[in-house]
Amino acid sequence: MKRRDFIQNTAAATAFVGLGGLSSLSFKPTYEKHITILHTNDVHSHIEAFGPEDGRNANMGGVARRATLIEKIRKENPNTLLLDAGDIFQGTPYFNFYGGEVEFKLMSKLKYDASTLGNHDFDNGLDGLHAQLPHANFDFICSNYDFSNTIMEGKTKAYRIIQKDGVKIGIFGLGVELQGLVNKQLYKETKYLDPIEIATDMSSTLKNDEKCDLVICLSHLGYKYDNLKISDIKIAESTQNIDLIIGGHTHTFLEKPTTVKNKAGKNVLVNQVGCYGLYLGRIDFFLDSNKNVTSKSNKLAIR
Repeated sequence: MKRRDFIQNTAAATAFVGLGGLSSLSFKPTYEKHITILHTNDVHSHIEAFGPEDGRNANMGGVARRATLIEKIRKENPNTLLLDAGDIFQGTPYFNFYGGEVEFKLMSKLKYDASTLGNHDFDNGLDGLHAQLPHANFDFICSNYDFSNTIMEGKTKAYRIIQKDGVKIGIFGLGVELQGLVNKQLYKETKYLDPIEIATDMSSTLKNDEKCDLVICLSHLGYKYDNLKISDIKIAESTQNIDLIIGGHTHTFLEKPTTVKNKAGKNVLVNQVGCYGLYLGRIDFFLDSNKNVTSKSNKLAIR
């Protein structure tokens, strides 16, 4: 197993873990509040770890390893959130046989706080997705999908606010355009709303109206494209109230978050951790007594 350490001063600390080994953060910063964000994306029904003969992914991943690591981090810092950026479904026989029940039950046992929806989460149609919702003890946050006049109406949230140690954290979600990507019969009357407009409105509501200290976007738009297609990078550049974008869809593994300047010239972190549950993303925010993010950080990534 190759190891690389990445150390850099930024507004947050992050650790990525190949789920075949553990990572640690070793430093003593001066701060009043410490919020840890753990995240996954594009797990695609990979419940079990990869086997010893599975090439570069050998002995990596698996829900059991992820659970052990999450428990360890929560013991270190109880002020931890666990989030997912979509494409929970499709990729192994677990989905083919059980339609998402196993995935939602295990995510509930891991105590995920929220997820957005990816395009593959529509693979059994709206009826199939709706049928599995009783197994999910966490919120689905989908700000730019309008499910009016469908069976999913009222089953998702436009945003959610979570408080940890007095820090107010606002979360909203953005999904990829389904037309041309998903069969119309699967998503039916679901309406796709412009993600830049929605991100602008949602982040402003959370930061200015709800007075959130941190604003997080769960995105399944994709990290970056060579064409005009809307991506996480474009969302970061086009808005001004987002602190962190947790991405998915393009299966992009980032060794450290990308820092993007928003419309107001402030830094936005954009992160994504590949696919199949091989890595658990970690971002640590340290806030001072005024709940401003400090600049102390330490990065460690293990592959």
